[in-house]
Amino acid sequence: MTETPRQESGAAGGVVLRASGVVRRFREGPTTLEVLTGLDLDVRAGERLGIIGSSGSGKTTLLQILGGLDRPDAGRVEIDGRDLHALAETERGYLRNRTIGFVYQFHHLLAEFSALENVAMPLLVRRMDAAEAARRAMALLTRVGLEARARHRPHQLSGGERQRAAVARALVTSPRLVLADEPTGNLDGRNAEQVFALLLELNRELGTSLVVVTHDLKLAARMDRVLEFENGKLKAR
Repeated sequence: MTETPRQESGAAGGVVLRASGVVRRFREGPTTLEVLTGLDLDVRAGERLGIIGSSGSGKTTLLQILGGLDRPDAGRVEIDGRDLHALAETERGYLRNRTIGFVYQFHHLLAEFSALENVAMPLLVRRMDAAEAARRAMALLTRVGLEARARHRPHQLSGGERQRAAVARALVTSPRLVLADEPTGNLDGRNAEQVFALLLELNRELGTSLVVVTHDLKLAARMDRVLEFENGKLKAR
């Protein structure tokens, strides 16, 4: 898929995600390790943001906190102005389902379901009519070139196909924000390029904000903005 040139940065839009003073600590025996040390971050509507950093620096922990999958020890994370971690678990899950999509290094597709069923799952969770959920899922699978593979289960798909299905699942709800943790890290060069180009193109078309953690500096350089994770905080690169 050819990436369409971006005409203007999404940074001109409003703030979709704001992290303020985020701290996360872990106990390792008698030692307390502070992985996030008062981190601040704004992500604007439609923005493409790359986050780089050494292995084990805390990038994945940050994404989990930004997405409401882990809680900070201090600080706030706001999605569309709502404090994500001040919500009850049910409300937090509701907000995640409607505003955030996740793409991981490993696809995390459910083995017992077809690609179509996997992509439709976030819509079914919000109790959408099954026929409408399938229609929307198929439309997005077609968009990512998997219409002929929609009825196949994950083990019947190639690595690149599984990751494209995972991208479709992340975007089927038209989220305000997609968080991607090394989304091409488990793919060969050709498939990595196809999946990354797909993420960028869908970001442009749907206006979804995109935050990508990657160790690949060439991929990061294609984002609107790149931040480097260092000593528990983010700095401009």
